[in-house]
Amino acid sequence: MQVTDLHIYKNPQALAVVLAEKVLNLLKDALIKNEDFHIAVSGGKTPQVLFSEIASRYKDPGHWHHVYLYWVDERCVPPDHPESNFNMINDSLLRYLTLSYQHIYRMKGEDDPYAEARQYQNLIRSNVPLMNSLPCFNLVILGVGTDGHTASIFPDQIALFDSENLCEVSIHPATGQRRITLTGKVINNAKNIYVLVTGKDKSTIVANLLNEKRDIRKYPAAYIKPTHGELEWFLDDAAAKHLTR
Repeated sequence: MQVTDLHIYKNPQALAVVLAEKVLNLLKDALIKNEDFHIAVSGGKTPQVLFSEIASRYKDPGHWHHVYLYWVDERCVPPDHPESNFNMINDSLLRYLTLSYQHIYRMKGEDDPYAEARQYQNLIRSNVPLMNSLPCFNLVILGVGTDGHTASIFPDQIALFDSENLCEVSIHPATGQRRITLTGKVINNAKNIYVLVTGKDKSTIVANLLNEKRDIRKYPAAYIKPTHGELEWFLDDAAAKHLTR
C-alpha cells in the first residue's frame, strides 16, 4: 500500500493525544490561509477516543468557525440510536464545541437510504471544493474492520471503490443492515487520509494489509490509494504487533 507515513503508539489514548494535535494543526493551517476546512469522519471506538480528546483540549471557538463536518458513513438508524455514528460523534465531540449547526452535515440514517445517498452526494458536490473534477476533502478519517472493510465498503462490495457516485447504499454482509457510505473515488481524492486502527483483534488484518505478504485485493482497505494526497496510518502497539518492523 502507498502509505505516506506510519505512526505507532503505546495505546489508543496516546494515539489520540498526538493525532488531536495533528488535526488541529491542519485546522490552523487552513485558518491562516483563510480557507474553509472540510472533514469527513467515521464512527468506531478509536475515533471516539480521538473526538473525546479533541473535545477536552480544543473547545476554543476560534478553532472551529471555518470547519465543515461530514460523515464517511452511517447506519440506517435514527440519530439517537445507540448504533448511530452521529449519536456517538455528537456525544463525544459536537456537544462540547461551538460549531454552527449549519456546518454539520450528517447523513440522515432515518430517511430512505437510496434517496439520502443521492441527497448527500448533491450536498457534497455543492459544498466541497473540486480537484480533479471531484470534491476534495481536506481530511478523511477512516477505520478498518477485522474483515478489512473501511467506510461501509465490505469485502463483497469492493466495486463501490470504483462507483461513479460519491455516495452509495451498502449492506452489511452478516446483519443485512443497510448503510450509506462515501465511495472510493471521493475518499481517495482527499488531501489527507488518516486511517486509525487499534486493538489486538485488528492485528492480523493490519499485518496482512501493511506487510503485503498476501494477496490483499480481497480487502476494501487495500484500495485506499490517494490520487494526490497523503495517506497516514495510526496504530497502537496491539494492532501493530504482527507488523514486520
